[in-house]
Amino acid sequence: MVSERETYFFDLRGYLLLKDALSAGELRKLNAGIDALLPMSPGEWNGYVHGHTYGDDEGLNLQQIYEGGAAFEQLIDHPAWIDKVKTFVGGAGTFDYNHGPLFIDECFASIRGPGQAIGLHSGGHEGTKRTQFRYYNGGFHCGQINVLMALTDIGEGDGATMIIPGSHKSNFAHPDATKHQMHSEQPYVDQVEGAVELRMQAGDALLFVDCLAHGSAKRVNPGERRIIVFRYGPSWGNFRHGYRVSDELAARLTPERLQIVRPKAPLAPG
Repeated sequence: MVSERETYFFDLRGYLLLKDALSAGELRKLNAGIDALLPMSPGEWNGYVHGHTYGDDEGLNLQQIYEGGAAFEQLIDHPAWIDKVKTFVGGAGTFDYNHGPLFIDECFASIRGPGQAIGLHSGGHEGTKRTQFRYYNGGFHCGQINVLMALTDIGEGDGATMIIPGSHKSNFAHPDATKHQMHSEQPYVDQVEGAVELRMQAGDALLFVDCLAHGSAKRVNPGERRIIVFRYGPSWGNFRHGYRVSDELAARLTPERLQIVRPKAPLAPG
C-alpha cells in the first residue's frame, strides 16, 4: 500500500525510491534472462523481444521484455510496487482494482555502456495527456507511472538516472533544456541546474510519473548499466510502439497479469 509519507513525497517530488524491491534471487534470474537474449542489435528480434533505440547513443533497449521468460513476467504485477502504481494511476471508485485499471504500454530492458546516456526529456510544461500528473477529487489520476528497476549497482560514474524534482508541476521548460535534451549535441543531464542524480543499488526500483523531467548522466565507468522499465497507465491506453502481446505469452500468464498487458481480449465475429 501507499503510506502517508510516500503520498506526500510523491506529490511533492514526483518520484519514490523503493529500496530492495527485487531480491537477490530475482536479480540473478533477470540478469541471466538478459544474458540469454544477447547479443542483439537494434532492429533484430529474439523471439518476441525486439532490439531498439530512441535514436541517440543511449545503448540498446530490449523491447517487450516481458516476453523474455518467467523472470520478466513476474514483474508485471510485482508486489513491491503494483499497489502504489494502481494508486497513482488512479481510478478508485471507477475501476475495480481486482480486475485492474492498468495497462503496460511499454516495457524494456536497457543496457548502456561507457559514453552512453539519454538526454533530458518530459516536464509538466508539455501538458501531454499520456504522461500527465493530476490530483483531483481526493485521488491521483496520472497518465503514466514508470517503474525503473536497477539490475546492477548504479553509483558514481555509472550513468545514473537524473531527475528534476517537482518538474512534473512546472509551467515552463528548463532554461537549458535545448542544450541537453534528446537528439541534441549534449544529450545527457550532467550538470543541469536543479537535476538530481539518483544512485541505486541492484534491486532498487525508482517509481516516477513520466511528466517529471528526466534523463541520465553519461556513463564513464567500464562495464554495463542494466535497468528494466515498465510503464503503466490506464487500461484504455494503447501501445506506445507497434508491439502486441504474443499468443504464447497470453496463454501462460495469470488472469491478473493478462488483464494488465491486454485489458481487453480481441473481439471478432464467429
